[in-house]
Amino acid sequence: MNRYSSRRHKLDQQFLKEKLKNAVSYDRIAGYFCSSILEVAGESIENVEGKVRVICNSGLLPEDIAVANYAQKMKQEWCEFSPEEKYTSPESSSRLSTLYRLLSNGKLEIRVIPDQVFGLMHGKAGVITYKDGSKTSFLGSINETKSAYTLNYEMLWEDDSEESVKWVQDEFDYFWNSQYAVNLADFIVNDLNRISKRMVIGLKDWRENSDEVVPSAAVEEPVYRKEFGLWEHQKYFVELAFREHKKDGGARYLLADQVGLGKTLQLAMSAKLMALYGDKPVLIIVPKTLVWQWQDEMKTLLDMPSAVWTGSGWQDENGYFYQADSVRSILKCPRRVGIISQGLVSRRTEAAELLAQKEFECVILDEAHRARRRNPTKDPNKHKADPNYLLQFLNAITFKTKSLLLATATPVQIHPIEAFDLINALSLPTFKVMGDMYSEWHKKPQLMLDMVCGKEPYPESEITMWDIIRNPLPTKTPSAQDRVNRIRDRLDISDKTYVLPADYYASLSGSKKDSIRTLYTTDEFIANYNPFIRHIVRRTRDFLENTINPASGETYLKRILVELYGEGDDGAIPLEGYLRQAYSKAQEFCTLLSSRVKAGGFMSTLILKRIGSTIIAGDNTAKKMLAWTEAGKEILQDEFDVIFEEDDDFEESVSEVKNLTDAETQCLRELVKMLSLNHDNDPKYIKVLDILSNGIDESDKPWKDSGCIIFSQYYDSAYFVAEKLSKDLSDDVIGLYAGGDKSGYFLNGSFHKDSKDSIKAKVKNHEIKILVGTDAASEGLNLQTLSTLINLDLPWNPTRLEQRKGRIQRIGQVAPKVKIFNMRYKDSVEDKVHTVLSARLKNIKDMFGQIPDTLEDVWIDVALNNIEEAKERIDKVPDQNPFTIKYETKIPATEDWEASTFVLDHDEKLKQLLIGW
Repeated sequence: MNRYSSRRHKLDQQFLKEKLKNAVSYDRIAGYFCSSILEVAGESIENVEGKVRVICNSGLLPEDIAVANYAQKMKQEWCEFSPEEKYTSPESSSRLSTLYRLLSNGKLEIRVIPDQVFGLMHGKAGVITYKDGSKTSFLGSINETKSAYTLNYEMLWEDDSEESVKWVQDEFDYFWNSQYAVNLADFIVNDLNRISKRMVIGLKDWRENSDEVVPSAAVEEPVYRKEFGLWEHQKYFVELAFREHKKDGGARYLLADQVGLGKTLQLAMSAKLMALYGDKPVLIIVPKTLVWQWQDEMKTLLDMPSAVWTGSGWQDENGYFYQADSVRSILKCPRRVGIISQGLVSRRTEAAELLAQKEFECVILDEAHRARRRNPTKDPNKHKADPNYLLQFLNAITFKTKSLLLATATPVQIHPIEAFDLINALSLPTFKVMGDMYSEWHKKPQLMLDMVCGKEPYPESEITMWDIIRNPLPTKTPSAQDRVNRIRDRLDISDKTYVLPADYYASLSGSKKDSIRTLYTTDEFIANYNPFIRHIVRRTRDFLENTINPASGETYLKRILVELYGEGDDGAIPLEGYLRQAYSKAQEFCTLLSSRVKAGGFMSTLILKRIGSTIIAGDNTAKKMLAWTEAGKEILQDEFDVIFEEDDDFEESVSEVKNLTDAETQCLRELVKMLSLNHDNDPKYIKVLDILSNGIDESDKPWKDSGCIIFSQYYDSAYFVAEKLSKDLSDDVIGLYAGGDKSGYFLNGSFHKDSKDSIKAKVKNHEIKILVGTDAASEGLNLQTLSTLINLDLPWNPTRLEQRKGRIQRIGQVAPKVKIFNMRYKDSVEDKVHTVLSARLKNIKDMFGQIPDTLEDVWIDVALNNIEEAKERIDKVPDQNPFTIKYETKIPATEDWEASTFVLDHDEKLKQLLIGW
């Protein structure tokens, strides 16, 4: 037995290097592995004839191993270690290169094991086997780091006895062969190689370099280092938009991906690249409900500063507020990227008029279908568009921005001409989209749309054919096989020439005319090269989940099956007893109010929506409505001991609605009496608890075991459910995720306030397996660790259902199948709308991946029992997507962003984005 200490010996020289000479194998229990050991022992390890095997700790959880989620968790742990910052010296690069080579050629094999299984590996040991068959073992305090061998005080005992060697080998084998031991993730192995060759480039060089500019700006963003990176279809759009941005006319696209495919991330990444490439501001216009989500996603996923206009000033990504001294302060955004609410534009404010005069690098409009004409049903060939304020603004600001990116999953709400209006807005400052003002696309929009949709035959006249092809002549594509590319080359036409002369065709030779005729007929020019196909980028989940990516041999997206429950007649919850009486009373109130006040439809039906969520939500709303009048306030105080001092939730309501009649007041009084006595007897809550505890049926397992998100439109419903669950499931932490600062978690019935970021982290780390959220959680929240979802209520804009589903049906979901239960009461408004829509729902949804916003009004029609009007409203929606051809073709290959060895300097990148307007 030999004893060593760093006080008496140089452990790196006297022990490890010496002992590994002539070794044929080396097994090591090493704690946390670090590549710096290779600086002192790399050469010796490479000379070991057989394998070097190392078992070490990781922050993985046993649950990660069980559901095969360990690769992503290991990647996150590695990236949190920030190796790109620690290994910047030439020596470090050399060590990483050696480590990559050893791992790649199989000489070195590393397995990691979760801390929670056996605890931290404080016992460090190893077995070395030599060519002659002899072995030695060692045991000590050292770890596999340079500091352990050269800087720290360490002790080590060596023993080559058969008994000792067997004892250490048995310990190693136990861990090595554990069901929880997993190989080092491929990402880490490849990242070792990338970091060893990593080269930081400055912003000036990045702008001038046309190679690898996109990956170098993205490879070390949080979306790659902490999350799953960008999907292939997302990278394609970003590369396309940025490539076009650098060209004449800029990027002019409508991104129409189906809900849940990451439009926000694609647009934000595109905006960041454009903001870095140019020196003008970037303006992002989104619905008011999404402004903070946009800012949060840009910060957390892209490390991207931005500021939101609140109406009284700008608020940056750190929460710092810049008070406005006048409306002109909107032109003084403290960040390169500014975010404003659509309402600022649609209300035709002075601030919007000021913005329309400013020049931008890029303007992004999310939910762009809200920019539409007011007269979509009038013949567009005979009547000019009557644009709403948002579309007017779009048509003005398009001249002030180099690039314009629009986004909506439903570019067609009612009529295909709505898609034309959006493409027209893209086209106004440049001929490359739809040609000049004399093009067939501009002169006869409806006729050309009918041709695209197959409703009108293609013109056979060569004069008309030439007019359609030449104005505009499409620009080149990356495909070498594209006939347009060959025609442009053959005719020596610059890619900056978008419109050819009318008499140019007559001067061409016969063979060149034949090429153009082939493009028109054989290649179906109108179907395959029209402005809609060329400037609308559209992908569906079904296409991405069922189409093989030639580069990887796998589908573009991993397919995640969805099992829906609660859909059939037998799935609806019976409306019985006191609840049926209460619901009838609420319907009676709706009838009374809507018959008295024309504008009362929405306000009166709100109470039906709220009762359909939870009893407590319905009760709260009935009490607030009762408090509209002094008589109602007296009833609440005298009979229910409730005092209402303010009525903030309904301040926007017209006074006429609030002047309740005696009959309406009495109706609400009886409704409150029914509801207030039955908070604890809520059928939906009882069903939620049963599903979480027992599953759907005997063949199912409890949903809480798989992790569950429960969605409601209303905070009081979400709070009520979370609080009761924490009492009934006292062993479980129940998370509450909501807008503003209302998030937190319940434990044994007690609420603990917590930030949304903290709640997300607890879900990711399996500390919270039941999360109750409002629709504030349905956008931008990744819940891959949960695989079941319960919709406590059904939103009146059914697109919300897609967004909710997208929280668990997303890349990184560890389960092959997710389960969703949609709750509704039998014979309720939700149930009746479900029946009315069911015949058409699939066709409408398939058309553009979500249901048009215009169908929200169907709910009010049904609530007021105007069933025929509801059906008429549904029948106005087109039967099918008018642009079915060529939307979904093979996605062109993109670069491997994760492998980029060039990295844009982080400080210079941040400095550029922090420059204000």
